[in-house]
Amino acid sequence: MTAVSPHLDDAAFSVGGTLAALADAGHEVTVVTCFTRSVPDPEGFALACQLDKGLPADVDYMALRRDEDAAAMAVLGATPLHLDLREAPHRGYGSAAELFAGVRPEDDAWEDVRAALTGLPGDLWLAPQALGGHVDHLQVLRAVAGTGRPVLWWRDSPYVLRDPGAVPGPDLPGGLAPVRLPQDLDRRADACACYTTQLGFQFGGPSAIRSALAGLPEELLADAAARELVAGLALPAR
Repeated sequence: MTAVSPHLDDAAFSVGGTLAALADAGHEVTVVTCFTRSVPDPEGFALACQLDKGLPADVDYMALRRDEDAAAMAVLGATPLHLDLREAPHRGYGSAAELFAGVRPEDDAWEDVRAALTGLPGDLWLAPQALGGHVDHLQVLRAVAGTGRPVLWWRDSPYVLRDPGAVPGPDLPGGLAPVRLPQDLDRRADACACYTTQLGFQFGGPSAIRSALAGLPEELLADAAARELVAGLALPAR
């Protein structure tokens, strides 16, 4: 199983319970996070994204986040793989509003994501629907949708918590049907608590994340090939 996460927390926040259950069932789970590059001496909005987490300017923010991700993946029983690609604030997006205003025509990060994914193992993939419209999520959706792999598409958290009616990105394939796999939601909460730099900003603190996620089931959409693979998996009863 290969989950393709835009950022260092998206997979755990959105589908961590499913990943934990798959690992417990004996499946090898890899979480590939796309935008994890450390950028020395950040400026402008990129620096602001670090400072608003309470971190000083001279801290390697992405190194901290990669360490958090490694700890979270250990909780889930998954193997982390970090791609050396830049997040949107380091690609010229200059404000929070710009992150949700659509992908710029000149931003071809999806091509870099798809190239990096080429040849990676995994009979069954998991990836974001890009609910909420963050440009990095849209780029990953586009990259994965063009691979021809069987994919389970997850609902992006915390965006779905903020807007339960959020619509997927335009590159989400058609012909999808709901699939629900076993989930260990307690392990999801434990893994998400590892992302200490994000909890205050995204959820209001460590205690708030558990209550916020408590009522959020992980609902997936699957194409025909993915549904066939899921039917053949050795999984505990749901």
